[in-house]
Amino acid sequence: MKKAIIASLGGIALAMGLTACSSESETPVEAAPDAPEGISVTEGRMNLPAAAGNPSAVYFTITNTSGEDQMLRAVSVQGAENAMFHETSEWSGQVDMQELLSVTVPAGETVVFEPGGKHVMVFGLPEGLEPGGEVEVTLSFARGDKISFPARLLAPGDTGAAN
Repeated sequence: MKKAIIASLGGIALAMGLTACSSESETPVEAAPDAPEGISVTEGRMNLPAAAGNPSAVYFTITNTSGEDQMLRAVSVQGAENAMFHETSEWSGQVDMQELLSVTVPAGETVVFEPGGKHVMVFGLPEGLEPGGEVEVTLSFARGDKISFPARLLAPGDTGAAN
C-alpha cells in the first residue's frame, strides 16, 4: 500500500512537472501585451543568410503617432537564439557596426530600420526557414509593453522592394 501511494504521488508530480514545462514553451508570441498607444510597425522583413549558421538581419519601419517618446529596449525573433539592435555607421572612413542598447522612437516620428543603418542582427536561426515564409518578431519597450509583427523571409541579397 505504501509503495502504491508513493508511486501515485510520483506520477502526479511528474504529470504536473510536464504540464508546467509544456505550457511555458508553448506560450505564443501573440500573447505579448499590446504596444504603447500610437505605435505601429510596417514593412517587416528578414534577409536569410547566404550560408547556414551566419547571422541574419531584420528590417522594418516603426511609427509613433503619440505625443510621448517611446524607447525600444529588446528584440526577439521566434526560434532564434539571440537578436539585438545594431547600427551601421562610418567613422574615419571605415564602416563599423555597433550594438544599440536602446532605440528611441520620438513622439510624432518614424524610425526606419534599413540596410546601412539601424537593423536587428539575428543569431542562431532555426533550420527550415525559406524565402517566402514569415517569422514573428517581438519588440519590447522600456516600460514593459511589447508589439509583435510578421517579417517576410527574403532570399540573401533580396531587398524586398518588389513585394
